[in-house]
Amino acid sequence: MRNDLSKERFRNEWKYLISTSEKELLELRMKHLLKKDPNAKGNGYMIRSLYFDDYFNSAYAEKESGVLMRKKYRIRIYDCSDRSIKLERKKKFGSYIYKESAPLTKEEFYKILDGDYKFLLSSPYSLCREFYVECVSNLMRPRTIVDYDRVPWIMDEGTVRITFDSDVRAAVGSYNIFDPSLPTLPVLEPGKLVMEVKFTEMLPQIVRDLLPPNAQEFTAVSKYVLCYEKSQYLHGFEYWNETQERKLL
Repeated sequence: MRNDLSKERFRNEWKYLISTSEKELLELRMKHLLKKDPNAKGNGYMIRSLYFDDYFNSAYAEKESGVLMRKKYRIRIYDCSDRSIKLERKKKFGSYIYKESAPLTKEEFYKILDGDYKFLLSSPYSLCREFYVECVSNLMRPRTIVDYDRVPWIMDEGTVRITFDSDVRAAVGSYNIFDPSLPTLPVLEPGKLVMEVKFTEMLPQIVRDLLPPNAQEFTAVSKYVLCYEKSQYLHGFEYWNETQERKLL
């Protein structure tokens, strides 16, 4: 049974590439209007996502080509723990996003990693069944692991959520997302981080006034694309060839 697309509720998503000093200034201003997400303990949490793509690398190619409507599949965990394992599909239409998720067990994750997708077909979650079709028909396979540390802020009005994602890095060595010792490669310049502003229907003016007017970039930066390109040498000779070409220039 397919999801009723008319019931999908897209949210606005704005992204900024900012400096750590801008983040510190923003948090000083935000603490009087927003509050830390109660689900985040202390200084936030670490997010690890294993992204999948099909045989033609469509998710990567469509993002690079600026395709307006696109989607990505990923399996996400927090702090390298198996307490919460989610299969997610993120749809994007311009600056609007719509996310779906379905829970997985650790055993089910390893089945997916081993190419055993049969259990997905009998899942009560339509997202899992549709992911089965993608894996079998379009050869959906793991591509890259994206790690970063997130500090989330929330405001009830307009369901506003502001997050700061720092130390964005590509984890390499294997696709075992529960391995905390995986080596990582940083993908942003030192002192840079990604600020995301999400809201459903309205962004209160008091929050708009908080947004960095002199932010270095209002951008559609994709952590998946950055990490995929950083670890591209794992997927063939393209990365090596491009490196050699740059050296010759």
